[in-house]
Amino acid sequence: MTPADEILDIVDENDEVVAQAPRGEATDRGLRHRCVFIEARDARGRLFVHRRTATKLVFPSHHDMFVGGVVGAGESYDEAALREAEEELGVSGLPRPVPLFKYLFESGRHTWWSQVYEVRCELPVRPQPEEVAWHTFLTDTELEQRLTHWTWVPDGLETYHRLREFRAARAEAGA
Repeated sequence: MTPADEILDIVDENDEVVAQAPRGEATDRGLRHRCVFIEARDARGRLFVHRRTATKLVFPSHHDMFVGGVVGAGESYDEAALREAEEELGVSGLPRPVPLFKYLFESGRHTWWSQVYEVRCELPVRPQPEEVAWHTFLTDTELEQRLTHWTWVPDGLETYHRLREFRAARAEAGA
């Protein structure tokens, strides 16, 4: 089965399942589905950053500061987060990613519910070559310096800004 054949739950504006469709059809028709975004940091607190392969269905060859992907039909966000993080980082035995918040991403014909997570990966990474063309770990400052110079996946960039706002609000509230 190819990635385009993977069956996804199609959801409404309330994240309720209303249908199922192959991933390729969901992408082609702009059907709302579910995705996970996992911020992966190494033992030194640096962020895993990568460039997607040219063969990706959505945003090929773009940079991303999250690992993740679509949630399969009948799969929970939490199950998808662990599966996607381990697949893309090329590790097994990763701690369960911690859920932070969820939001609806909408941009042109792309729309999906996005559950955002964080995880610490202290294992050596061996990124999946079908998903990741290049990777490195960057400090927050190094990432900030590249935000305007590299081509980023739009949903990852929006998630990055929302995550910064989420953490600032949490810090302000004393959490």
